[in-house]
Amino acid sequence: MEEWRPEVEEIARRRRLGAGMGGPRKLERQRQAGRLNVRERIDRLVDPGSFEEVGAMAGSATYDCRDGSRATFTPANFVTGLARVDGRRVAIGADDFTVRGGAADASIVEKQIWSERAAHGLEVPLIRLIEGTGGGGSVRTIETDGYTYVPVNPGWDALVDNLSTVPVVAACLGPVAGLGAARAAMSHFCVLVRDTAQLFTAGPPLVKHATGAELSKEELGGWRVHARSGVVERVATDEAEAFALIRRFLDYLPQNVNRVPEAAPGDDDPARREPDLLDAIPRDRRKVYKLRPLLEAIFDAGSVLDYAGYGGSVYTGLARLDGHPVGVLATDPRNGAAMTPTGSEAMTRLVDLCETFHLPLVSLTDQAGVAIGLEAEKQGAIRRGVRATAAVYQATIPTAEVILRRVFGVGGGAIVNRHAFSRRWAWPSGDWGSLPVEGGIEAAYKADLRAADDPEALLAEIRERLEMARTPFRTADRFGIEELIDPQETRPLLCEWVRDAYALLPRLAGPPSFGMRP
Repeated sequence: MEEWRPEVEEIARRRRLGAGMGGPRKLERQRQAGRLNVRERIDRLVDPGSFEEVGAMAGSATYDCRDGSRATFTPANFVTGLARVDGRRVAIGADDFTVRGGAADASIVEKQIWSERAAHGLEVPLIRLIEGTGGGGSVRTIETDGYTYVPVNPGWDALVDNLSTVPVVAACLGPVAGLGAARAAMSHFCVLVRDTAQLFTAGPPLVKHATGAELSKEELGGWRVHARSGVVERVATDEAEAFALIRRFLDYLPQNVNRVPEAAPGDDDPARREPDLLDAIPRDRRKVYKLRPLLEAIFDAGSVLDYAGYGGSVYTGLARLDGHPVGVLATDPRNGAAMTPTGSEAMTRLVDLCETFHLPLVSLTDQAGVAIGLEAEKQGAIRRGVRATAAVYQATIPTAEVILRRVFGVGGGAIVNRHAFSRRWAWPSGDWGSLPVEGGIEAAYKADLRAADDPEALLAEIRERLEMARTPFRTADRFGIEELIDPQETRPLLCEWVRDAYALLPRLAGPPSFGMRP
């Protein structure tokens, strides 16, 4: 006799209702907008058959007062549970935009909090798939509830703790506003889908009311805004690319701060020497070079993942050396050579990420200093630059530096902590000092030039003398640089260094000395 068969059947029925999300009409509207629904997203992101949903029966229900049966049911607009991504255990929290547009007045907020606490409690990465406000609901909530309340960000203590405990990834997959936007920013890696997703603190109607500006969602918070805003790390062309970026990003990180990153077996020879590196840096200092071929020549084939896309001249990325995950700092001279305010933020983010999850850091240094000029001053370039410097000096992770070209001023001194031990090499193209010779001759020799019979001839003579003195070989004479190397030696030397670095990582395992900030 199956005494509990009716109840078991009711469990199955209620799960089916939850799986129906907002109903056929709203699901079709979601499809017409070019966006997947929440369950399609989870299915395409995680390993097949691995999703274990939690709270599938939760939602808003009314009951018949005569027999207690459920009369109506609307699922909660948040789907959560545990799954595996490339075999790795993760927690997932995903907004269902087909139920009241993702607003919290259609949700059971405890489900969202559960996903945060599950990631923290199980010490597994957290993936947030965000679409909607995810906040305190719309103004409609006032009439529905019959009262207002003093705002509190639900579960925010868990969100803050997670930044210093487990990898947190967010994907903006549709309109994202209010607390939803805050949840996106409270992550280590945030991806926004081009054209179909927008992110803003408040949407166009509220912006129009507050400022008078009439803007579309795309104009206010589309990909063109956030490709350089610093709020999101990457812009994806579609949801499939966003999911691929999530999987790749997690592949470089440990499950939590109590573990160290795992080396993966690779088929790229650690002793590989690339002849093209001999010509990578032009002898003419005014000429730029392409960074991408240089990265591919030094790091494991196919392993370079761009991190903060808004860094401009400051390149940040993740890569592997002989299978070992590392962080990468470099300069993309096609975007300039100075440390801009947004570049400083990108650098701070990467260094803090590496410090939190114990990734050794490689700097391919070519840094002309902190950005100068009126716009740089308006944007607080020096404050943001020294904030990046502080992140570097607070970090305890193993660091290696290869000086490719310039090291000048405060910005050049900020790239690595030169007061701490680190492995360092320089290419023959190295050029360093308090400031570039080209920009300082007239100021330093102003009186001499003014008194000279032939200022131009004297200027040429001074330049020739300084050119002889600025060669990196003279710095090497004084042990001001430990080693000048053939650029072809770079990969073999770094692959040897990374093995030493990983031998030190077990002693660094555990929470960072200070909590990571978004």
